[in-house]
Amino acid sequence: MNTNEAQAMQASFPWLTALILVALLGAVALWAVKPARKAALPFGVSLSALIFFAFLAAAAFDFDMDRAGTVQLSETYSWIPPIGASIAWGVNGMGLVMIGLATFLVPLVLLAARDELSDQGEDRAAGYVAWILALEAIVIAIFAARDVFLFYVLFELMILPVYVLVARYGGEGRHRAAIKFVLYSLFGGLVMLAGVIGLAVTASSDVKGSSRLFLVDTLAGHGAGSRLWIFASFFLAFAIKAPLFPVHTWLPDTAEQAPPGTSALLVGVLDKLGVFGMISLCLPIFPKASHDGAPLIMAIAVVSILWGAFMAIASKDLMRLVAYTSVSHFGFIVLGVFSGSHTAMTGAIVYMVAHGVATSALFLTVGFLGRRGPGYAIGGYGGWQRATPLIAGVFLTAGLATIALPGLSGFVPEYLVLVGTFARHPVPACAAVLAVILAAVYILLPYQRVFTGPPPEGPGPRPRDLDAGEKTVSGILVAAMLALGFAPGLVIDAVDDVAGASSTIVATLAEDSTPGTTGAHSSPVKTDDDEGSTK
Repeated sequence: MNTNEAQAMQASFPWLTALILVALLGAVALWAVKPARKAALPFGVSLSALIFFAFLAAAAFDFDMDRAGTVQLSETYSWIPPIGASIAWGVNGMGLVMIGLATFLVPLVLLAARDELSDQGEDRAAGYVAWILALEAIVIAIFAARDVFLFYVLFELMILPVYVLVARYGGEGRHRAAIKFVLYSLFGGLVMLAGVIGLAVTASSDVKGSSRLFLVDTLAGHGAGSRLWIFASFFLAFAIKAPLFPVHTWLPDTAEQAPPGTSALLVGVLDKLGVFGMISLCLPIFPKASHDGAPLIMAIAVVSILWGAFMAIASKDLMRLVAYTSVSHFGFIVLGVFSGSHTAMTGAIVYMVAHGVATSALFLTVGFLGRRGPGYAIGGYGGWQRATPLIAGVFLTAGLATIALPGLSGFVPEYLVLVGTFARHPVPACAAVLAVILAAVYILLPYQRVFTGPPPEGPGPRPRDLDAGEKTVSGILVAAMLALGFAPGLVIDAVDDVAGASSTIVATLAEDSTPGTTGAHSSPVKTDDDEGSTK
């Protein structure tokens, strides 16, 4: 890339910094300004909606979709020059859609928490909103980070708001679940730190001592990622976050005890950081290790797919059920990432968005149900479709979206993953197909147990259906699932170039690659596999 082209990638306005600061300052305002706490929820919903529309403005006016495979909206600031760390923001098409997913879901999560927060004190409600806004700021920053050291710091910092949201606002077993989440996350962060140090130590002589050593574009192609153990340290950290079998056990416990909105963000957005890190860091920095490790990783992904499906079928708690379905879905996503197929890689990235929307809808709908019923135990329900037809309809729609019903958000990405993977690796693709059948069981069986049969009876009044705010949240999420089902082209166009470049890294030995030919932020190198471009 020449100087003029690099300059063209710079943002005309520091959009990413502004989005991060607005969310962070909103959180600080709720903590520091006591009068603001009286209107914490309307403030949080309004501010997060403003952030979403500001993001749309940035995407519309300062992001060129024709060059979605390159980093845009770039900002780079000196941070710790002696170690080569910079505050560097920038997004390609993949980063753009992931930030879009995060900023889209946060106001919906806050709006859905209205009834949940109404019976809590003013300070507790304001604290919940503040921590959600702080989490949003960190998530935007991680998806935009182009410096590995910065990514690591933010990756670790994210633990704090999630811990507070679970430990303070969760269910009866919240403390145990929060501690388990922290222990897994800290272990993942520790192994990633070893990898970060390894990158600095093994970097080639021509970049050692550079004030921008940790930039992804600097590390890619300069021999820093030649050691398998460094790749393994990053991959393990991301596998815990994704999560993949066998380091997934923290997720069902955390999702079961966390507030529904926190679970929606945790699984719908935060867990995507694991796969995002695999694509944006592991592939460009460790091309050979990614290629060599792909068969083992695909095997782990298949095990995750099947294990998550079987455990979802066996779950007696709705929150745990949704969490285990996500373990299965993340297996599909990772399978597509390491298949070496352009089509499967495109499907995997789109899958992250589709899964985020559908799974968030499931968690929030289960939360609506739990506030009206005896909790989240499947055995405590029966016949609720007659009393709450809207809740039943949204649950069924979101569930069918997660099992890839045509016309809903999950169909196109799952189809792309399976078709692309089958072309290169028929055996794991065929094994993954079994989970498609199992998915129908783990969604339709709980629906039958919870919503069908005679209407619920009891001494109290019949359960009420969705109120106006809940209808708004549910309607927007259902509309998003339909939009992604019938018109997925906008997301596909945004990520296709990134998918082309990233899949090439896995498909070919890239020992002599450079950032301009194989990096995830560079222009794609098209492959001649069976599928080619998905545009």
